Amino acid sequence: MFVEATRSLTDLRTDARAIDVSIIMPCLDEAISLPHCIANAREALKRIEEQHGLFGEIVIADNGSTDGSQKIATDLGARVVPVARRGYGAALIGGGEGAYGRYLLMGDADGSYDFTNGVAMIGELLAGADLCMGSRFKGGIAPGAMPWKNRYIGNPVLTGILNLFFRSGISDAHCGLRAITRDCFAALGLSGSGMEFASEMVIKASLRDFRITEVPATLSIDLRDRAPHLRPWRDGWRHLRYLLMLSPTWLFGVPAVAVMGVSALILMVAIGFWLGIFQGETPFGVSWSIASGFLFTTGHLALLMAAAGHLHGVASGYRRLRPMMARMGRMLNLESMLTVGAIQMAASAAIFGATGWYWSSHGFVALPNSLPLVLAGILGATGAQTVFGGFLLAILAGHDARFLGGARRGGLLLTPDLGV
Repeated sequence: MFVEATRSLTDLRTDARAIDVSIIMPCLDEAISLPHCIANAREALKRIEEQHGLFGEIVIADNGSTDGSQKIATDLGARVVPVARRGYGAALIGGGEGAYGRYLLMGDADGSYDFTNGVAMIGELLAGADLCMGSRFKGGIAPGAMPWKNRYIGNPVLTGILNLFFRSGISDAHCGLRAITRDCFAALGLSGSGMEFASEMVIKASLRDFRITEVPATLSIDLRDRAPHLRPWRDGWRHLRYLLMLSPTWLFGVPAVAVMGVSALILMVAIGFWLGIFQGETPFGVSWSIASGFLFTTGHLALLMAAAGHLHGVASGYRRLRPMMARMGRMLNLESMLTVGAIQMAASAAIFGATGWYWSSHGFVALPNSLPLVLAGILGATGAQTVFGGFLLAILAGHDARFLGGARRGGLLLTPDLGV
């Protein structure tokens, strides 16, 4: 059964080891729904004890309620943890930090989730999972419980993008009912204050190769007499931008490879006609050559940003270093990039110089082909980017000329990266 009612809250605080499971609810003015949610959470803890032999507590992570939610929670036997930083994610992070349990079961305090669905989640954690997500699409959504744009557009699209970027393999990345081990919770270093917290937990667990499982969860119409805190378009954008910020490969790397590939194709064809390898009139004249130069330099910059974003994530401890970058460890340093950049800029200066000599020796008339100047511009621009990018990577590595120095301090240097 639930921790005996005769056992005082003071006793629990002095013997935190007795708490195995903490049910955490973020709360902001939930006086109407709290009695139902706490009673439901108490039933869930009773079943957890019966099935798994674990004791638990109920933690209300209060985000500044003004409707008496704190007193209601305390009177009903829950423990209130005040969280000053505002936001859904901030409340859950504060509640997790203040909880006593080895296993944390999180769910909203609006009556929309059934905490007894969390019994199976705790079982998954006991079986070796680090994070167990609820799936409303597998468990059932009551009519009217989720707006159609969330059910058929927002959640499927954002979950699909998350699975594409991070290979999480789950069907509902934004379910508010989820369970996580304390060790995993601490290791992830979660920081999202808003609704993007839901994505952050799954993303970082995937990047760190923690074991993620999923069980069905039901969603009911909430018990509030006011509009929910969720704002679909605003919070949807916050989720999407968070997905992009944590995936430098998709944000920078994929576009970089695409535009550099197109640019290289245009330049190779143009050079082929210029050198007489291809016969006839080139399909890529001055305009296309200039456009290809823009594409190549933009792609090169994006590629440097992809490397910077990846190494920053490794140094921060929430992602694993790619094996390819680990193998290039000795080459990834400031001096190498300065050397490459200097060679590029020297080649650019040489082409500019030769072109200037040709121009002056032919009476300063218009050049017959602008391609040499385009190539010189590409070499000069990417050379400068390489030099500046080298210093940026060194700064991100903790002012270490060896770019993997920060990765070593992050402790994830040589382990394979399963995410992007």
